[in-house]
Amino acid sequence: MNFDAFFAGVEPGGLRNTREIGILICYMLTNIKNPFSKNDLIEIIQTNGIANYFEVTSALSELIKYGNINNCDDDMINITKGGKLVSQQLSSELSLSVRQKALSALMKLTERRKIEKENPVVITEAEGGGYNVNIRITDGIRDLISLTMFVPDRADANAVKRNFHDNPQRLYSVILASLIGEKGMIEEAVKELENEQ
Repeated sequence: MNFDAFFAGVEPGGLRNTREIGILICYMLTNIKNPFSKNDLIEIIQTNGIANYFEVTSALSELIKYGNINNCDDDMINITKGGKLVSQQLSSELSLSVRQKALSALMKLTERRKIEKENPVVITEAEGGGYNVNIRITDGIRDLISLTMFVPDRADANAVKRNFHDNPQRLYSVILASLIGEKGMIEEAVKELENEQ
């Protein structure tokens, strides 16, 4: 087999040629069914050790060149009929583990983006130094909580944002339980947090 990809960052069983990477991209976009961020797609494939960054970007360029995927705007791409055909006819050439790993990562990131959109966090510099972090928890229609807190530095602000997006419902439950005096709900949320660590 002729390997035309770099090996750096590719785990055993990962993809090592541009053709296979292109097939995987078509397979992923066919399964997501909506336009998807090119940068997020690259991140999924690279950070999961499925393929090398440079080969992924090369495969994307070839897929666009041959009309298998389209650019919707600056970062968003979607699959064409030709790309769907590639996926249908050739995805069985990829190992089941690679396909499952890619789809699992794709679904997790899609869910994360949905949580981030429905529960926005805005970080702004505070007067006199530090940062204000505004957190909103919504039910998709209305705000359930809007909270602004001060943190001393950007690293803390980013940590608040990241940890909040890991489980916004937990924060809502803890605040609500505290305000209505439900000690059991607070203890349950703390146990859940301890089990995650």
